[in-house]
Amino acid sequence: MKKAMKWAIAVLIAIQLVPYGHTHSNPPVTQEPPWDSPETRELARRACFDCHSNQTVWPWYSTIAPVSWLNQRDVNDGRGHVNFSEWNQPQKHAEDVANEVRSGDMPLWFYLPMHPAARLTDADKQAFIEGAGKSFGPQKEPKQK
Repeated sequence: MKKAMKWAIAVLIAIQLVPYGHTHSNPPVTQEPPWDSPETRELARRACFDCHSNQTVWPWYSTIAPVSWLNQRDVNDGRGHVNFSEWNQPQKHAEDVANEVRSGDMPLWFYLPMHPAARLTDADKQAFIEGAGKSFGPQKEPKQK
């Protein structure tokens, strides 16, 4: 048992040397969407900006591998789908924002325990969904199951 524990600790220390996920960057904000209201922007900031903007807040645990790898991957992926800080660039899924929130797919379930402010009430969700349509243009209708 002691030998296994020593190996586990050695591996944990060794993976800290992998550079991916340690140097966090927030590129400059080039353009935000034309928010319909400060409320919509604030809801997006609370629930979306950490993964879908260049204004990511990187918590202390985001520098410790393997969590740092997962955080970096999620932010890269999120920014690749919709980036509220680069609205002057094409946004692949801007028309899906309201539906992602409506369906409960966003914010991601595993993000919420460490970020309780991102948890949207039903009223918050409704306000954000309405604001998304006004801010980002026509939103896709939910797929029928």
